[in-house]
Amino acid sequence: MSYQPADNRYAKMEYRPSGTSGLRLPALSLGLWHNFGDVDDFQTARRMILTAFDNGITHFDLANNYGPPPGSAERNFGKILKEDLAAWRDELIISTKAGYYMWPGPYGDGGSRKYLIASLDQSLKRMGLDYVDIFYSHRPDPKTPLEETCAALDHILQRGKALYVGLSNYPADQTRRAFEWLQSCGHRLLIHQPKYSMLVRDIETNGLLETLGTLGVGCIAFCPLAQGLLTDKYLKDIPADSRAAKPHGFLKKEQITEALRAKLVSLNELARRRGQSLAQMSLSWVLRDSRITSALIGASRPEQILENLKALTAPPLTQTELADIDAVLKTP
Repeated sequence: MSYQPADNRYAKMEYRPSGTSGLRLPALSLGLWHNFGDVDDFQTARRMILTAFDNGITHFDLANNYGPPPGSAERNFGKILKEDLAAWRDELIISTKAGYYMWPGPYGDGGSRKYLIASLDQSLKRMGLDYVDIFYSHRPDPKTPLEETCAALDHILQRGKALYVGLSNYPADQTRRAFEWLQSCGHRLLIHQPKYSMLVRDIETNGLLETLGTLGVGCIAFCPLAQGLLTDKYLKDIPADSRAAKPHGFLKKEQITEALRAKLVSLNELARRRGQSLAQMSLSWVLRDSRITSALIGASRPEQILENLKALTAPPLTQTELADIDAVLKTP
């Protein structure tokens, strides 16, 4: 039997404007950074994507190098899109990125016009798409003038290979310059994707979040659960199947110190008082700021998506609760 999405999928989700644009994104978006590559179970990946869409998650975020191996997350997503979601393409926001290493030689990395356009062409082929909704420059490239990167984004928009463009991991000053350059070409910088969570709050102090609010650029937070630290997974030990247990992951077991674990235990207690899990409270915390368009969640099974969605029906964090969270985070 072919897939049919839930009839009430849009009643379950909050949609937020991306800055001052007309595009609204779900408060929770699904990222395919982990668990959607060729090394992962395809049917589990399929169930996660369809579970997300059944619950109003219309935005699926990828990058050229997601896997492993690089490119396989896009290829697997393209297969699911073709087999299950093709009839609903116009209800989806599909994003991808280029900026990190993807292929050998001088043209497979960075922010040059050559790399960005070639990479997007490859991404479109892997996903079986004519266009993506959002294309990001994944990181600033000190070896490429910002104007060249912006000119490549302009070219991509002019050719209809993306409907919108964004930046990820750029500092505030370069974000403002890119915004002004694109504006001079008749385009808007739609969105910025920085790392943001209770444990990583740089965008509050380095001017980026303020700049995005002033410019009317959306903000979608990646790693809002700090790669799983802000869940109940690491409250006692390091599970064998967790990211921290993997030898080549971004989250290292050495990062999970006793001091950090004590903070996580305290935060978990605050969440329980609210009737939430630590993950749900962490998402409520990220979404407390109206400048945040969406929180980009990851998952390894459909049940995690369903649990995270409960963050959207919880009461807002009170000023007292926010102060209690800050007090825990400031503990040495």
